[in-house]
Amino acid sequence: MIKTMSEFAASGQQPEVLYWVGCAGSFDARAQKVAKAFCQILDHVGIQYAVLGQEEKCTGDPARRAGNEFVFQMLAIQNIETLNNYNIKSIVTACPHCFNTLKNEYPALGGNYHVVHHSQYLQQLLDSGRLKVEGGSFKGKKITYHDSCYLGRINGEYTAPRELITTLDADLTEMKRSKANGLCCGAGGAQMFKEDEAGDKRINTERAEEAVATGAEAIAANCPWCITMLTDGLKAMDKQDSVMVYDISELILQNI
Repeated sequence: MIKTMSEFAASGQQPEVLYWVGCAGSFDARAQKVAKAFCQILDHVGIQYAVLGQEEKCTGDPARRAGNEFVFQMLAIQNIETLNNYNIKSIVTACPHCFNTLKNEYPALGGNYHVVHHSQYLQQLLDSGRLKVEGGSFKGKKITYHDSCYLGRINGEYTAPRELITTLDADLTEMKRSKANGLCCGAGGAQMFKEDEAGDKRINTERAEEAVATGAEAIAANCPWCITMLTDGLKAMDKQDSVMVYDISELILQNI
């Protein structure tokens, strides 16, 4: 059973880190599996962590990207009050959108925290020796990695996810557009919640085609929206049974 911050506070304790689950991890069936995988890793390593539970609101990222600054600030201020009330210092999240908003946009409203993406956190655990990964189920298999916009270009993190994949003894094969030149999955900027605009092809289909072209057996991602878009792109190509999409944490969990 995962303890909430209110339970920690009631016993006068402070967790090592707060896990920010996010809307996708809370309500989307696919993203819930990622949240569970990450928590299983934290439990395995012995990290003392907590979640906010029902006190966690949406960070407000989709509202701000869609142009509704009022809703963004309303949500942000509620979250900041909750976080500051619990004297939260360190936050880890599996969503790059939550990561970017908490890290870069909350300070202007009084929310100053040490925020890391879960791929960075897992890399830190690996470097410190707390997490040990045995290359096994993916040894020698071709894996391609999709850079999410909010972890990659916006926050400049390209190394941690790739180093984690390397620990699996997998054959990391890059797509023709990767790192700073990576292609968006099509969901960012609140595009996830609006109808398609006129065009010849969906962005996620274009990206799925690039991934399949590498000959990879699996696509590694770090964002719940990217996972959804890439999976849908593979379905459009009828490749959903031959190429699997995994979150970084799911790959690691299978090899500890």
